[in-house]
Amino acid sequence: MNRIELGTADGVRLEGRWDEPPEPHSALVFCHPHPQHGGTMTSPLMHKVTKGLVGDGFSVLRFNFRGIGASSGEWGGGEGEVNDVAAAMEQAASRGFPLALGGWSFGAATALRWQARSGDSTPYAGIAPPVNTEYMRSPPRSPELAEARRLFIIGDRDQFITVEDLESYALSIGATVDVIKGSDHFFYFREERVAELMAGFLRTTN
Repeated sequence: MNRIELGTADGVRLEGRWDEPPEPHSALVFCHPHPQHGGTMTSPLMHKVTKGLVGDGFSVLRFNFRGIGASSGEWGGGEGEVNDVAAAMEQAASRGFPLALGGWSFGAATALRWQARSGDSTPYAGIAPPVNTEYMRSPPRSPELAEARRLFIIGDRDQFITVEDLESYALSIGATVDVIKGSDHFFYFREERVAELMAGFLRTTN
C-alpha cells in the first residue's frame, strides 16, 4: 500500500492510496460511496473488493472525496466530486498501464458523470449506481457518453434502486448488468463475487 496526495483542477488536495500486485496489468480508479452518508475509501466493500482486484493483477487507486478523511475542501454537492475523479484518473494514467474505472453507489454515479463530462471511453464497472433516485436524478444519457464497455452490478434486494430501473438505464446506454441474487446494496458476504465480476469484465477489455 502506497499513500499519495492528489491535486484537483480547483485546488483541492485529496488523500489517496495505491494497492498494487507484484506484476500489474492494469490501473483501476475505484470511487467510494456517498461522503455525506459515511462513505470513505476504506468502507468495508471498498477494502474487500480492492483486495480481490489486486489479487487479479489490478493496481487499484482509491481516494477520499473532498472533505473526507485527510482530503481538503468540503462537500461539493456532487459537482466538485467530479473534479476529484478527474484528478484520480490523471494520476492513474501516469502509471502507463491500461486504465479501468469503477465505483460503488455514489462513487459509481460520479465516475459515470465524469465520463460524460470528459468524453472518456475507459472501461467502466459500476456497483449499484443510484440512478433515478434523489442521489442521481438525471444520469448521463447515451448522447452524452462516449462509446465504451460498461458493466453495472446490483443485488436483487437493493434498498435504493430496483433491478428493473438499472436494467432499463443500462439498455439505454449500451451497458450490461450482472444481478447478484440475495444481495442488497451493501453486498455483505458477497464481496468476493463483486470483485470477480468486476475483474472478469475489466480484464477482457485490456
